[in-house]
Formats: sequence, C-alpha cells, structure tokens
Amino acid sequence: MESDHKYDLKGSELPLVEDFFTIQGEGWHTGKAAYFIRLGGCDVGCNWCDSRFAWDPELHPLIKTDEIIERAVSSGADSVVITGGEPLMWNLDYLCSGLKRNKICTFIETSGAYPLSGRWDWICLSPKRNIPPSEKICRKADELKVIIETSDDFLWAEKYRKLVSRNCRLFLQPEWSRFENIIPEIVDYVRKNPAWRISLQAHKYMHIP
Repeated sequence: MESDHKYDLKGSELPLVEDFFTIQGEGWHTGKAAYFIRLGGCDVGCNWCDSRFAWDPELHPLIKTDEIIERAVSSGADSVVITGGEPLMWNLDYLCSGLKRNKICTFIETSGAYPLSGRWDWICLSPKRNIPPSEKICRKADELKVIIETSDDFLWAEKYRKLVSRNCRLFLQPEWSRFENIIPEIVDYVRKNPAWRISLQAHKYMHIP
C-alpha cells in the first residue's frame, strides 16, 4: 500500500475513519479527555490489531482536513490524538498547523513505519515487527508503548528502550486477547525492571471508544 498513490500530498484531504471526543485509555495520558481522529490506511498488519476496519483507506471517504479541524475545535477539547491505521502514511503538516492555530495540543499514536510529518506535543511510539521504526523517530518519542503478546516481546521492548531518549516514558501493554495469560509475566517483568510501567486499555474496561 503506497501512501501517495492518489491522495493529496499536501494533506488538505485525509481518509477519515472516525473522529470522536473521549477519554484516553492507554499509556502516559490515560484518563485525559481528548478528541480522537482515526485515519484510514495501514500496511503494518499486526495479527492482533483491534482496528482492522481502518486498514484499507479505499473504504473511507476523503474529507477536507479543514472540516476535520473544525469538528475538533467545536468539541471543546484542548488536545487531539491522531491515530489509525497508521496515521503517518499521510502528510499531517496541514492538519497539525490548523490544530495549532486553534491552540490545540497535538498527540500521535504511531508505529513509526513512515517518516514523521506534523508538529507534535506528544509522540507515542508503538513499534511493530512487520515494519520496524527508524532510529530517527525513536529519538523523538515521548512515550514507548510495546504490546506484549508472548515472552519474546520483552526482548523486542528492550531493543527499542535502547533507541529512545533517556526521558522517554516506557510502557508494556498486554495484548487484549492474551490478557489473562500474559499479565502475570508482565507484572513479574516490571517488578524486576522498574523503568517500565504497565499500560492497560482502560477504555475497554469503561466501555467507551
């Protein structure tokens, strides 16, 4: 899947899957109100992905980015989370500029599979094995969130811990469908490696998007 096959390279239109005002449910900002903008398109292909509906951008209409910005502003939110899919498949400079003009903080959730665009107050990097992130985006990450499905994923997490900055917040998050089996291992690991914290998908417990 190519990010530039027929889409506006300036980012004035984007394949919008959904947008909504909710409470952040993962990582450092768990519990914070934020407006979520989910963009279509992802070729990373995680087998456990809970947003497969966002993978194919052809299924989601191109929306004027100005309209997306206006809806975010109208929500009254002071921060916006851009997610996907893999949002960095698209040029996010125009979107971020519009949000910044309205004094809205910009957060992104990304695998780092594509080059960084946009201006960000917070970058949450969640590296995936199929298309690993570049060292450049690792150095810019404010938060490293690694999904733990099997015991091998702890080694994967440590690999990227070495690539992020000293100030980056470190989280291990159990893969939802494997929660009961893997959470004891994560708890034990964090006891032995206290630089890490555990991220739980709190929004699923609250039954909100």
